[in-house]
Amino acid sequence: MPPQIAARRTDRSATELGSEEPGPVGLRVRRIIEERIITNALRPGERLSENDLAAQLGVSRQPVREALIRLSEAGLVQVLPQRGTVVTRISAARAESARFLRASVECAVAREAAAKADAAAIARMRSLIADQADAVRAGDHAGFLALDDALHRAFAAATDHEDVWRILHNVKLQMDRVRYLSLPDATPAARLLEQHAAIVDAIETRDRDAAEAVMRLHLSELLTSLPRLIAAMPEYFDEKR
Repeated sequence: MPPQIAARRTDRSATELGSEEPGPVGLRVRRIIEERIITNALRPGERLSENDLAAQLGVSRQPVREALIRLSEAGLVQVLPQRGTVVTRISAARAESARFLRASVECAVAREAAAKADAAAIARMRSLIADQADAVRAGDHAGFLALDDALHRAFAAATDHEDVWRILHNVKLQMDRVRYLSLPDATPAARLLEQHAAIVDAIETRDRDAAEAVMRLHLSELLTSLPRLIAAMPEYFDEKR
């Protein structure tokens, strides 16, 4: 069975975005292209045309060019002489480094959440897990992952350190690209749901050691799934490790 790839194409015009997202047009354009790369709607190795992107988004070439410069700095695209701009292949090394950093930060978050989270925060976490279970039943892999981000943001918010999640954004881009590659046995969603529930159980019972331990286990799943994904889709990954 060929691997399945979760992709959420965001064919929104700049006008539509103007009512949804704040900031300059270039920033909004960057967010769209970044999302398409992370979710593999724009796939590793794919060539990008400023003209085509500008036409799709209903903007001039200038904000697209600015967005591609920023995405190049973030390691998501590469400008090749005489060949134009291409989506970079996924860096396994950067994905593993991002996982390491996330584990370092989010284990501390889990410990603090176990000391600080109130009933409303815990109820929010339970609600997000229930929504994730619904997404699994519906086969909505992209929706599941969006809810996963919301849940981890909720952990940080429960400690009054929601800025931590925003700071991690650029760090975890390569890790996010891996997460949106779906193989049936790479990382079973049922296992992730069990781990999420166990983290919240530990937070609710004020067991800081357990909250940290389950979070560490949870964020180690990439170490198991990444080699399987590389073996199944070698053309998507940078060979440098």
